[in-house]
Amino acid sequence: MIRLLLNILWFVLGGWISGTAWLIAGVILAITIVGLPWTPAAFRIAGFSYWPFGKVVTDRDPGATSLLLNVLWLVLAGWWLALQHIVLALGLAVTIIGIPFAWQHVKLAGLSLTPVGKGVMEV
Repeated sequence: MIRLLLNILWFVLGGWISGTAWLIAGVILAITIVGLPWTPAAFRIAGFSYWPFGKVVTDRDPGATSLLLNVLWLVLAGWWLALQHIVLALGLAVTIIGIPFAWQHVKLAGLSLTPVGKGVMEV
């Protein structure tokens, strides 16, 4: 019940913005042939961005391919997704009720920099 309440509050207080940004990134990547290797990671993180409470991010594939894809991702797209999470975190951090949500955005900002090779699991 607490998870549901936190997820609803999260969605209203900015989760819809971050999830939609990840969805847009995934769709843009899916349209291009070059972006297809990053598309599954973008959609996975989009779902996590919409409803993060009760889920945890895990390492799935720490191999060389993931490292290469993450470096390219960081240069081409990761920084702007991380930036939007930081901006949302700063806005939420000025309120007392928003501090836990701001912390979640900070964690998502870190995930935005290297999303390939990560998985999302229910707790």
